[in-house]
Amino acid sequence: MLPAAVLPTPLMPVDDPEFAAAGAELWLKRDDLAHPTVPGNKWRKLAPNLERAVAEGARGLLTYGGAYSTHVRAVAAAAGGLGLASVGVIRGAELAGQPRNWSLARAERDGMVLEFVERSAYRAVADGRAERRAGYYVLPEGGSNGLAVRGAAVIAGELVGQLTDFGSRDVVCCAVGTGGTLAGIAAGLPSGPRALGVAVLRGEGYLEDEVTALHRAGYGREFANWRLAHGWHGGGYGRVPPELERFAGWFEAAYGVPVERRYVAKALWAVYGLLRAGELRERRVTVVVTGVPDPAP
Repeated sequence: MLPAAVLPTPLMPVDDPEFAAAGAELWLKRDDLAHPTVPGNKWRKLAPNLERAVAEGARGLLTYGGAYSTHVRAVAAAAGGLGLASVGVIRGAELAGQPRNWSLARAERDGMVLEFVERSAYRAVADGRAERRAGYYVLPEGGSNGLAVRGAAVIAGELVGQLTDFGSRDVVCCAVGTGGTLAGIAAGLPSGPRALGVAVLRGEGYLEDEVTALHRAGYGREFANWRLAHGWHGGGYGRVPPELERFAGWFEAAYGVPVERRYVAKALWAVYGLLRAGELRERRVTVVVTGVPDPAP
């Protein structure tokens, strides 16, 4: 049985002297605590898709991802909890005969069947979202689709009830990989607050187009209350340069919050950088903690 999510997720103030000196505030929306087995924003995006899959009588879930994909693990855990089969199409045919890393091993432990494809062919396969297998509900890489956007919009709805005077002073920030969480937050915000996405990969222009397309898919319209910051990806997807590692370690030690490196650390790194550049002075910045750190080696 799939455990229930704990919602609304907690909102935590961060008493940071650098923010205070700029007349600003830093808060953390602890979505890393949303669900015990389907972590962070993956629960937000999967929940409405799971409802649809069950309503349609699907016998399984099919999705795509890399060897360390949090989304793949989340789909495996959710499917296992609901008594559904699951298939993960994984980038890298050479991985098929190798010992499983901790991420893929966990997905298999939760019942997922892994299918490995050549890296050169993976993008065409993963982008073929019209793929159909009898009885399987198909989820795109990263889990971002129109339903996922509506699931993520609930984050903004919770903030309305958690922050007093939620308005034009507020900025809600999240890391962006496929764009679904940012699209949902922007769509769910009332008039006044703005959404800020921090790109975790090299994707200027491309990611803006993705978020816009997700708004159309989820709501049939576009939104103008968001933007993307592109200078904080650390060199590309999955890259954690030494300066980012030092920053994340400092934040953990200073505030006692575990920091996932590939997404959450980059979002936090960006808001400090933007504060120092004067862009977030006198703002109340809420960073959505979208995931949990990898287990220790």
